[in-house]
Amino acid sequence: MSIEGGAKDVVRLVIVDDHPVVRDGLKGMLDQDDRLDVVGEAGGGHEALAVVAATDPDLVLMDLRMADGDGVSAIRQLRKASPDRPRILVLTTYDTDRDIHTAIDAGADGYLLKATPRAELIDAVLRAAAGQSVLAPAAARSLVDRTREDHLTDREIEVLGAIARGGTNREVAAELLISEATVKTHLLRLYAKLGVRDRASAVRVAFQKGLIG
Repeated sequence: MSIEGGAKDVVRLVIVDDHPVVRDGLKGMLDQDDRLDVVGEAGGGHEALAVVAATDPDLVLMDLRMADGDGVSAIRQLRKASPDRPRILVLTTYDTDRDIHTAIDAGADGYLLKATPRAELIDAVLRAAAGQSVLAPAAARSLVDRTREDHLTDREIEVLGAIARGGTNREVAAELLISEATVKTHLLRLYAKLGVRDRASAVRVAFQKGLIG
């Protein structure tokens, strides 16, 4: 799936949640939008790995705490198999710092709460599939508070500089001798600090603030 020049390609989704009623509700809601196609469902983390392997979705909506394998373990295994695909958007009821930090560190591309309104959820899915950062306000605040400071760390500035030079996540990881998952974590944190949603905006704001030259 790619979104270029405003094209409305269909985003293929897998929903992972251990409550059948929740899965049914999400599927019914998301399938009403012609830009989205739910191609698979799973009731736990272990099943999710098999479903993703069978369907090759663009994005996974992942709950965190489930009876059959937790979401964080599934995220780690999906990221180990492929650093960039599928995109993984956490959708959960839990908003503690520990849940947020653990999910992002495992390789999640975004974090939303199940109280998110329908229109915002659909917009978030589309943005996440297009490679943008998607964070619930509580998650954004938590990532900023984690460092207890508003300015970017030296490593975050290094990541921004590499991105500004046109580097992909993989190229930035190779240049800085870190993993792609770590690059994503740095990006999500600096997005939150700069109040932006994507790489281009982060670079623009960083130039404006004189953080990179």
